[in-house]
Amino acid sequence: SIGFDIQLSLFRFSVKRPFSTSHSSVDSKEIKKFQLLAHKWWDEEGEYAALHSMNDIRVPFIRDALLSRSSNYHLGNPLSGIKILDVGCGGGLLSEPLGRLGASVTGIDPVEDNIRTADRHKSFDPVLAKRIQYKSSSLEEIVEESMETFDVIVASEVVEHVADLEMFIKCCSQVLKPEGSLFITTINKTQLSYVLGIVVAEKIMGIVPEGTHEWEKFVPPEELECLLESNGFSVKTVKGMLYNPLSGSWSWMESTSLNYAVHAVKSGARAQSHATDTQQRSATAGTA
Repeated sequence: SIGFDIQLSLFRFSVKRPFSTSHSSVDSKEIKKFQLLAHKWWDEEGEYAALHSMNDIRVPFIRDALLSRSSNYHLGNPLSGIKILDVGCGGGLLSEPLGRLGASVTGIDPVEDNIRTADRHKSFDPVLAKRIQYKSSSLEEIVEESMETFDVIVASEVVEHVADLEMFIKCCSQVLKPEGSLFITTINKTQLSYVLGIVVAEKIMGIVPEGTHEWEKFVPPEELECLLESNGFSVKTVKGMLYNPLSGSWSWMESTSLNYAVHAVKSGARAQSHATDTQQRSATAGTA
């Protein structure tokens, strides 16, 4: 229809990311939104069905990327000895399969009801109860106690909900060990993602609850890569993801015009000290 075409054409103009002056990446509007659905996390046919099936591709993506960088392989527990921080863990949908692969997982989420749901669910499995701990917290709140603590950070379907993306990436860098891995899955900011991610997925098909996403907060991969690189990360992989609502399944694709996954690695201790030396030398030269 003409009205729909006009609406689409409005989105041809890139909307600038709102500048946040807050000291937290947590958006209080987002918290209220997810609080209402906290009890629905483990309903595989419910509002989070697409996240359940995303595990079919995101868990192997994380596992294989980590194994390709490691020489220690534990049969049955391939991620044994790896400390993972699952940021915005929700009800634990990704924390649990990572724990089953042997990782020691800390899941954080600012919504207390999500943490209660996650805690209750892991308690049914004595192995997971030992390997996973959950905490109602924002990323900023754990930075001071967790400097360079984790081997891996996972932020799956999170960055499109944060209030201050740059601060979020900076905090990820602070709690990761040198040469640690950061995995992000999110949604690109394109006309197609508006039509399929919001109009079709939310308003027409109800794949996710209406109001879950705001198109203005979607993140183009180029912007995310730029932020990662300016915060000491090297981007290793960017892969497009496609959800098929008819089969309820996810697959990889070349195009990143809708959903995509990123694997980035924090620079090592040597590279960091070199960068610091360079900064100090240029500062000294400036005062000389």
